[in-house]
Amino acid sequence: MPAKDISKSTLKRLPVYLSYLKSLPEEGPAHISATALAAALGMGEVQVRKDLALVSSGGRPKIGYLREGLIQDIEDFLGYANTNDAVLVGAGKLGRALLGYNGFAEYGLNIVAAFDSDDVLIGTSKSGKPIMHMSRLEEFCKKHKIRIGIITVPAEYAQGVCDRLIASGIQAVWNFAPKHLDVPENILVQSENMAASLAVLSKHLSEQMEKEKEQRQKDAEGT
Repeated sequence: MPAKDISKSTLKRLPVYLSYLKSLPEEGPAHISATALAAALGMGEVQVRKDLALVSSGGRPKIGYLREGLIQDIEDFLGYANTNDAVLVGAGKLGRALLGYNGFAEYGLNIVAAFDSDDVLIGTSKSGKPIMHMSRLEEFCKKHKIRIGIITVPAEYAQGVCDRLIASGIQAVWNFAPKHLDVPENILVQSENMAASLAVLSKHLSEQMEKEKEQRQKDAEGT
């Protein structure tokens, strides 16, 4: 089934399944069922079963999936077997941290270079990858047929950077800037909204603290 027929929520769950499957000991059972996978991850069995059926035909009644085969099917579906070269724009602290992270290779992402407008940052990063001036962005992306761009610049520069990436042939953007990006319909944008995530964490913590306070008051009144 083409990837366009898969919902974004399903696409986000697939790496979770993959990570769990890879974490299982090699000497463990060779097969795993959708029921067991759902139970281990605290997910709905019906949803997990549907997700796996979209990416693999290896499931067998009462037996489940051959674990190694299911790992391969998920990786093939997500394109992890084919490394995708990417460029990063914004070589500040976050940008350099992403540039030096080796774990992306496991998911088929290879950040080949970073770009920045600050001459002080131009050169080679600690990871050994080049940090080039923004003036070379379009030329580099077109020459190396780069299709993925990562944005780690301040919000006020994000749209301009995005426009330049698209003009350079980029088809997918991973956006870490707290800014909504306007792009053509054929361009995929995945935004990481850290402010929203922090708000959720703060709200949860505040509710938990309030519950604990109420419980302490009840305990005090009961004594």
